[in-house]
Amino acid sequence: MEKQLFTALIFCLSLLASAQGKRNNLEQIGDCEGAVNIFKSGDYTLQFPGNGGLFDEFEAYPSLSDLSKSNVIWLTFIADYTGTLTLTTEIDQSYIQMVVFEEGAGNICEELALGTAEIKRLINTKNEKKIGLTEVSSTGNLYPLEVNAGTKISIALTTVEKVRAFVKMNFQFKPKGSHAYSNETKVVDARSDEFGPTLQIHIRDIQTKEEITSNFLVVGLKELKAFYRGSDFLFNVNHSGKIDIQCDAEGYFFIDTSITVQANTAREITIYLEAVAKGKSLQIEEIEFKQGTSDIMPGSETKLRRLKDFMALNADLQIEIQGHVNAAGEDNGFTAQKLSESRAKKVMQYLVDNGISKERMTAVGYGNTKPVFANPKLASEEQANRRVEILIR
Repeated sequence: MEKQLFTALIFCLSLLASAQGKRNNLEQIGDCEGAVNIFKSGDYTLQFPGNGGLFDEFEAYPSLSDLSKSNVIWLTFIADYTGTLTLTTEIDQSYIQMVVFEEGAGNICEELALGTAEIKRLINTKNEKKIGLTEVSSTGNLYPLEVNAGTKISIALTTVEKVRAFVKMNFQFKPKGSHAYSNETKVVDARSDEFGPTLQIHIRDIQTKEEITSNFLVVGLKELKAFYRGSDFLFNVNHSGKIDIQCDAEGYFFIDTSITVQANTAREITIYLEAVAKGKSLQIEEIEFKQGTSDIMPGSETKLRRLKDFMALNADLQIEIQGHVNAAGEDNGFTAQKLSESRAKKVMQYLVDNGISKERMTAVGYGNTKPVFANPKLASEEQANRRVEILIR
């Protein structure tokens, strides 16, 4: 009997470990782990995935029994400063509901499973097409949410089963005090010594070369790590190292890049953003493939998720996913063509699996007809030819 109980226990633990492993790898927008990251205030168009993901994050909350669980979009936001969160949503069919959670001391998705994440706002009516957090409270609107710096907020929007409805959302976060910013912010001077060597970073339109006010996230060196808003940024750099930059501006393709900076060294860098428009394309260099295969290389997950979030927040966009290969010489035979198509389909399948409508996308292979480097001499140049591009249709 003891042996049977022990065997059963081991079996249950293995199932739990397997489920946890799957949970840690989830990217579906219908699950907390696959929540769409919102980095900036603005207007967004979302589309419900038509399902509720693989997990029921509301199960541990009896007060959420009236929420529709079979069709969910999860959003997440981390406040860099103390401030006020307001938002409005409008669905094009059926009704919409919303619950807002605040993370405690641990991981918010794990806290949801335990029922320990705090519910901050709940709108569970089943007859409202417009709901939100606004200054004027009503049946479909609750008061704005005050958020402390560093706090993570998760928002679940729900509606009825299998309705791939569209939602227009206006999301606004206004920092308080000295961290407050406006859309008119242009130059951000973060220097402690205005006469010392300065790292200058400029954000410009790639066509017009005009200034673009954008949200600018810097991670890496502790002295520079912060969220900024502007078009021109001035820093003193006291330590050498690499910094990662995420740049988002309304109406433009996102840019993620890494730069190496030297301590006490003056440097000027310009980052160019491409406006989102029909016929424009975004080259995603960090989605890399193993040579000769459509297997996505480890390390590409971050950029795939950024692409998923971009598509989720711009649900009115139609795209063509273009696959490219690095074939020797002028070789663009059947094998190269099929491989490039397979790579495009692999990226499209990732997006479909994680809640993006298949009807919004097509996958096309271009073989080796459009290499970045016609005669690659370095491994990095060959890898650059094995790429994916996103064309707005």
